[in-house]
Amino acid sequence: MRTTINGRRAQRTFRTEGEARQYALKAEAQRQEDEFNGVMGRKPKRTFLEGLQRMVSEYDVRTQKQHILLVARWMDEHAPGVTIGQELLDAARRMQKALKEKGLAQSTINNRTQVVKRVLSLSYREWNWIDLPLDGKLRKPSPKNERHVYPTEMELAELLEAVPERYKVERKVILLAMLTGMRRGELMALESRNVYNGRIVLRTNQTKSGKPRVIPLTEEALPLVEALPFDTTGDRVRGAFEKAREKIGRPDFRFHDLRHCYASLLASKGEALTSIRDLLGHSSLTVTSRYAHADPARWESVVAKLPRISNQTATTH
Repeated sequence: MRTTINGRRAQRTFRTEGEARQYALKAEAQRQEDEFNGVMGRKPKRTFLEGLQRMVSEYDVRTQKQHILLVARWMDEHAPGVTIGQELLDAARRMQKALKEKGLAQSTINNRTQVVKRVLSLSYREWNWIDLPLDGKLRKPSPKNERHVYPTEMELAELLEAVPERYKVERKVILLAMLTGMRRGELMALESRNVYNGRIVLRTNQTKSGKPRVIPLTEEALPLVEALPFDTTGDRVRGAFEKAREKIGRPDFRFHDLRHCYASLLASKGEALTSIRDLLGHSSLTVTSRYAHADPARWESVVAKLPRISNQTATTH
């Protein structure tokens, strides 16, 4: 008896016509399942864990290390084996909701979300694992709980002076953060080849945004990058910073506030937000405006540039 499977004639002996039809139906169902799973040429499904492992092996992710571990742990517990695609989007949104209900800051939730977004982006743009760009469908709301802590130049000097003597290398890292506005992860990932012609040049795999960045170095900063990478760890830098802030009575200071302060000081000197945006490596002026603290002392000089309107009519008569 002959039957048709996937548009092709096939010959096989069956005892009854019903048995032949049943075989044809099962064969067609198997063909559709094989096509869905990639046997017939479609992209095979990849898991989020596979994506994380490839990202870690191929890219410098030291600035995201902590968040990668925490996201991997959450997914392993709440969405084991989740595949890259709509399934991962749904899981990431559940993660965002769970972290928000847990009381985590929006900036922290955004950092975790960025891990998933990067895997989705690489899966489409670099690895050809998925057919559609899905990273744009995962939102990162602007933090509404941003802090406004901007150490003054005097407080920065006091903080640096308070770093214990045994933390010589860590003191260099903290000072370089003050002079460049770089993130702690970016500082810890620095290598000698990142320094060129009096500038720090960060490659695409060394920045949070995935875009290269150039940071000019002042005369004070140049000696700090003579021996890279820094012979220390992120934990030691954190410990040195925490001891220094406690010594000056400012336990509210965070290492990231040095980045805020860098932007604030540039803004207070009259630097344009577009320049500050590029130096900090922000994706938009909206992000930069949160860090570039407005200096009220400058407002008077800005307003002083306005013309004397009341005198205009007197001069025209």
